[in-house]
This record gives sequence, C-alpha cells and structure tokens, in this order.
Amino acid sequence: MGIGAVISSIVAIVLALALVLGMAWGVIWLLKKLQDRQLGVAANGEGEQPIRFLRSMPLGQRERVVLIEARGETMLVGVTAGSINLLARWPAGSSPPVPLPADPTKARF
Repeated sequence: MGIGAVISSIVAIVLALALVLGMAWGVIWLLKKLQDRQLGVAANGEGEQPIRFLRSMPLGQRERVVLIEARGETMLVGVTAGSINLLARWPAGSSPPVPLPADPTKARF
C-alpha cells in the first residue's frame, strides 16, 4: 500500500467524522429548538424561562430542598422520593433572606 492510499484513507475518515459530527450537532440544535417551542420560549431568545433553578441542598439519600424561581417569584420546595412540597414563597421583587456568615470562632465539630 502506497503513501497516497494511506493519505486518501485518512482524508476519507476525517471527512466521514466531520459529516457525522455535523449531523449530530444539527439534530441536537433541532431538538433544542423543538423543546424551547414546547416550553413556550420565544425563538428569538427574548422569551422568559418559565422555571429557573437557583440552588439545591441534599438532606438525605433521596430528600432535598430546592430553591427555584418561576415568573419572578422565588420558592423553596422540599423534594422527596414520593412528593414535592412548597416550604416557603417570596413574591416577585423580594428575595429570600440571606444567611449570615458563620462565625469561625464558634464553629462546632
């Protein structure tokens, strides 16, 4: 096998890889657009996300509290394996209370 055959094989592999990657990118882009349309987000990006994840804190293996924002309103939600419960709500324009920094001199271990 000559050097020309090896180079043409490498070029064919690189072109095939570029084609597959381009098709994968196109499918992912199309799925994202379809998902955004189903969620009601405008195609030009000016639409408001219906729910925004802010923070999460695990409390156990399957339990956690989650801070989310929906249409400007901030909510603290408790999530378990069997249910989701609203724990606290802050109306639009107000924010949840910020915890004070811990005093390192009074830390308990």
